[in-house]
Amino acid sequence: MSSSFLRVMLIAFCALWNLPELVLAKHTGITRRYNFDVKLQKVTRLCQTKSIVTVNGQFPGPRIIARQGDRVLVKVVNHVQNNITIHWHGIRQLRSGWADGPAYVTQCPIQTGQSYVYNFTITGQRGTLFWHAHISWLRATVYGPLVILPKRSVLYPFLQPFKEVPIIFGEWWKADTETIINQAMQTGGAPNVSDAYTINGLPGPLYNCSAKDTFRLKVKPGKTYLLRLINAALNDELFFSIANHSVTVVEVDAVYVKPFKTKTVVITPGQTTNILLKTKSHSPNATFLMAARAYATGPAAFDNSTTAGILEYDRQEHKSSVSNAKNRKPSVLKPALPTFNDTLFAMNFNKKLRSLATTKFPAKVPQTVSRRFFFTVGLGLIQCSRNKACPGPNNTMVGAAINNMSFVQPSTALLQAHFFGKSKGVYTTDFPANPPFKFNYTGTPPSNILLNSGTKVVVLPFNTRVELVLQDTSIIAAESHPLHLHGFNFHVVGQGFGNFDPNKDPANFNLVDPVERNTVGVPSGGWVAIRFRADNPGVGLVYALPPGSSHQLGIEDGLGCHRREASQSKAAPSALRSS
Repeated sequence: MSSSFLRVMLIAFCALWNLPELVLAKHTGITRRYNFDVKLQKVTRLCQTKSIVTVNGQFPGPRIIARQGDRVLVKVVNHVQNNITIHWHGIRQLRSGWADGPAYVTQCPIQTGQSYVYNFTITGQRGTLFWHAHISWLRATVYGPLVILPKRSVLYPFLQPFKEVPIIFGEWWKADTETIINQAMQTGGAPNVSDAYTINGLPGPLYNCSAKDTFRLKVKPGKTYLLRLINAALNDELFFSIANHSVTVVEVDAVYVKPFKTKTVVITPGQTTNILLKTKSHSPNATFLMAARAYATGPAAFDNSTTAGILEYDRQEHKSSVSNAKNRKPSVLKPALPTFNDTLFAMNFNKKLRSLATTKFPAKVPQTVSRRFFFTVGLGLIQCSRNKACPGPNNTMVGAAINNMSFVQPSTALLQAHFFGKSKGVYTTDFPANPPFKFNYTGTPPSNILLNSGTKVVVLPFNTRVELVLQDTSIIAAESHPLHLHGFNFHVVGQGFGNFDPNKDPANFNLVDPVERNTVGVPSGGWVAIRFRADNPGVGLVYALPPGSSHQLGIEDGLGCHRREASQSKAAPSALRSS
């Protein structure tokens, strides 16, 4: 994803590395307790040491392992000066909206010296998700895997793997990330790009001073490995490939898909992808780089570096091969990744993703809809106040918007305001369902690109069948916008380049086996159409990265939510905190 300054919010009312953890997870319907101590930890990367915010001193953070049907209790204690919240990315939070985690949406932030217990049950979900901080840019270092195993004695609908390995991508900055985002929020400009990408917290051998900071995956020949890919990067969509190997995609966002083979995976920030890696039948005299680099579409600067891990074969399995090759230095093979702006490859990859659509794993896409929304997603200019100097023309700054509306963060959590019947003065329910005026969205932009602003939501009756078309615009720059929905999965029924045509494009919607997920990329210079049922009277949220504007969508008798990762604010008066 590009690094221009965007954060979109949509509100809806509405391997395992440690064997003992895996053994515990073989039980079902039990309560699992975790303790998260948020504290500073000195970490050295790229020949430079700095203190970062971590959970339990680990980077990346600890793995949450549970089974479908389990109840999860996580006590978070804040030992740092920053406010903190934790979001369980992809967990539906059925009737547990208070546990979702976005600051000033479902809860007030956890202040220094205070604690909060996240309490939720994993209902109807199994697969790979992850957790991360959900305030400001603390998620740059506060994140970790969340692995949900199927119910006991239930097998995967694909070949059972020999081993399961989480692989989590991230970004690393030499500078303090809170300083970077605070500076960017003051000007509306794009934040400084990262200095490196990481695999399981390690940059890899292609960066200076990082040969020892490399993730290594040792495999046996003739075995099948399940790699649980997670993109926890803040800003960038990534291409990922393993040299001289093909993989089979079997799951995205904790939902099984029709398997297909590929040499390269495209993964958006917030997305997860499970792939099967079948190793070679013999141990080759070579090591293979597992590499990831950015897929970027906008004109703004981006981190154009490449992170890499090493796949190496256990040669003790074939001693004769070791003997014949003992005098030869193993070659290092590198994968061929697409060019950084290969939008066509990204689009074709995403079009291959289809739900299983079987009796056991049906595709429950709404065949009819009761509410349609058309949202333009893009940039514009915000008029600054007279007492603030902004770098844009006529004292303006770049902002992000949906339907020309840029979100204003409240000082009271939206869910809190709704629950206590004190929404007046916090938010209004008149967010526009369509752009205020039509224009050639991906062509020549209008002359007036000033944005409106406010804290607005859309209200939906419970169980509404929703169709939402998200349209990229060329205002300032066309770019890809990853979009995540809290509390809900949705079906991606269509996507394309150019302007969405409401008279022609719906005829080509896939209503049979569309992929189901919680995060999708709005194509650069294009559109994507999703459908979902507003059946979760808790908190749901959709946002695109990086930070900027927000929007809320609500369900009657449910709750509203908003997400923003901007500069730190004082925690609102809280009925949601515990200590």
